[in-house]
Amino acid sequence: MEVAKTISELRTVIKSARQAGKAIGLVPTMGCLHAGHLSLIRRAKRESDFVVVSIFVNPTQFGPNEDFSKYPRTLEADIIGCAEAGADLVFAPTTDEFYPAGASTLITVGSVAEKLCGEFRPGHFQGVATVVAMLFHAVQCDVAIFGQKDLQQLAVIRQMTRDLCFPVRIIGHETIRETNGVAMSSRNRYLSPEQLEQATAIPAALAAAKALSKTGITDAARLREVARTVIASQPALKPQYCEIVGLETMTPVASTAGQRCAIAIACHLGSTRLIDNALL
Repeated sequence: MEVAKTISELRTVIKSARQAGKAIGLVPTMGCLHAGHLSLIRRAKRESDFVVVSIFVNPTQFGPNEDFSKYPRTLEADIIGCAEAGADLVFAPTTDEFYPAGASTLITVGSVAEKLCGEFRPGHFQGVATVVAMLFHAVQCDVAIFGQKDLQQLAVIRQMTRDLCFPVRIIGHETIRETNGVAMSSRNRYLSPEQLEQATAIPAALAAAKALSKTGITDAARLREVARTVIASQPALKPQYCEIVGLETMTPVASTAGQRCAIAIACHLGSTRLIDNALL
């Protein structure tokens, strides 16, 4: 496995893979890799011939009061994990390499980014869309794999890919969970063992809504209420939102009848913000 630190190094390696007739897969990450990330790499191996993993803590998707400076950076361990999972190339640029002095172009994706996390993290999805577009251009990938845990991010990327005619197939990969059911996240390392147990109320809330949905209930208010009741049973969790949304629009719906929907939850647990979702 090779490691590229600059776009020119990246493109040299990609050119060779292209000339060999290989389909290019991309797994964008911010590093601090866990089993969920590694499952994305393995999925990319099944969907392409040459897998690129980007490791870049993107400053443009963090707000002024968010955890950019303390976001865990574990590059050496990440490179080992990528190699073991079967990646062919790690792209780990510096901030100056990816955002040279004077860079000011940003991508705005519209209404799909306005609700849920977009409401509480202004500018977040603008930063996400911009960095992913830059990665698409730099890597020139045929397929890109994203985790479904970040469901709104996945919807944003799909919207941008359609709107800007990127020749990239977007694949959403299932959420990988801790043994107790909590969605895997790099931010889980901020949690104490007690907090990690308290966080199980989030997947429990999703399961309750999903179970009610399977009985034929389509009223979003009822589905939302059963999930909120479970969240309220754990006082340590401070809910930010709990919504039933359309899968493509990421906007709240009154009913799940006749459309693809999901329940999405965000909570604070201490100083850590956790998100999770389930398809209905």
